[in-house]
Amino acid sequence: MKDAVKEYYGKVLQSSEDLKTDACCTDTAMPDFVKQGLSKIHAEVAGRYYGCGLVMPELLQGMRILDLGSGSGRDCFLLSQLVGEQGYVLGVDMTDEQLAVANKYIDYHMEQFGFSRPNIEFKKGYIEHLDELGLADNSFDIIISNCVINLSPDKEAVLREAYRILKPGGEIYFSDVYSDRRISKELAADPVLYGECLSGALYWNDFYNLAKQVGFLDPRLVEDRPLTIDNDEVAKCIDHVNFFSPTYRLFKLPDLEPHGENYGQAVIYKGTIPHHECQLQFDKQNVIKAGATFPVSGNTFRMLSETRFAEYFEFLG
Repeated sequence: MKDAVKEYYGKVLQSSEDLKTDACCTDTAMPDFVKQGLSKIHAEVAGRYYGCGLVMPELLQGMRILDLGSGSGRDCFLLSQLVGEQGYVLGVDMTDEQLAVANKYIDYHMEQFGFSRPNIEFKKGYIEHLDELGLADNSFDIIISNCVINLSPDKEAVLREAYRILKPGGEIYFSDVYSDRRISKELAADPVLYGECLSGALYWNDFYNLAKQVGFLDPRLVEDRPLTIDNDEVAKCIDHVNFFSPTYRLFKLPDLEPHGENYGQAVIYKGTIPHHECQLQFDKQNVIKAGATFPVSGNTFRMLSETRFAEYFEFLG
């Protein structure tokens, strides 16, 4: 299936218009600062984009970021602007054609961003085997991925490797495709359905179990949307399965509670995170308005107080 995915994304798909469904298409309202950043991305890079979400977590300045399945590099180049010249972005992908496009435009984008030296690079590799690229333990602040983990035949290995190389308090912030039931082996073997990010999708509960097994003990859903299948031939094959595109954030924090316990704790958001001055949507359940005392679970308290978010909050209890 890896070879089939390489063939699909390297040779069959030449632009996002070649997709048969909207599974690998971002359908999220973009903030103005993201639109401004995307306006600087070369058209060839943007034209070979197949993501399904907006993987732009907060507080990126100076961060070391890894993109799992970076493709033509659109998200990497956008992040490159946001981490600044002192930050670093690494894209990992297994498809030669996509990597060729990404590497072709490194110098172009550094000039666009006004950087004196590249803060970005791309490596060929498999997201299940990051150790083969020499990526050390505890070496990245943030990992992102945009509609790629579903394409991996060993999703547990992907999450395990992500946990290994994240720094303590770091997070993986990613968008992907999930289903409301397990996919049959017959559908999973279909290269088109797999390449369209459908038949490789995990069942929701299986994802939660895998995440917790490798150490991400309290996965947080940031947002989600149901997917519509506009292609009649594809819809006929999978009309018994409902698909969704969620965005998750998973923190590397040991010993979190299995569920969010209430210890009477609260936070006050100072309103000082750039582009989120009025409120911060930390996840789907925690939309925190600036200046207000906001009750949180013990896990949320730790996710804010033991990570890069700490200086932007007051902590009570």
